[in-house]
Amino acid sequence: MDEFSQKDKLKNIDSRFKQDIYSKVVRAGKRTYFFDVKFSRTDEFYLTITESKKRFENDGSFVYEKHKIFLYKEDFAKFIDNLQGVIDYIYNKQPFEPEEQSGLLSEELEQEVIESNFTDIRFEDLNN
Repeated sequence: MDEFSQKDKLKNIDSRFKQDIYSKVVRAGKRTYFFDVKFSRTDEFYLTITESKKRFENDGSFVYEKHKIFLYKEDFAKFIDNLQGVIDYIYNKQPFEPEEQSGLLSEELEQEVIESNFTDIRFEDLNN
């Protein structure tokens, strides 16, 4: 399906659902990050990055503290270049220990690590 037919299809979606196009969720310790692609009023894609953190109140109840960034296509290149520059600076000034990098592994490498630490247990072995 080409880009235009996809866009036409999305235009026909009920208006209250029209904004949400694509999402990715990153769980990182006590925080969760949401990367959401949405449509603007002028039918242009833009990205929202939301940080959500669960915070407990004094009475034991909890609320989600959220911070949101709106990022538009014309700013992507500058944003990526500067983000990469800051990340490189941090790595050069304060290298990570291997256990701190677990969240930085690719999904394939992370799966390999999980599988290498996996012990194959059979139900028959539990009876002995």
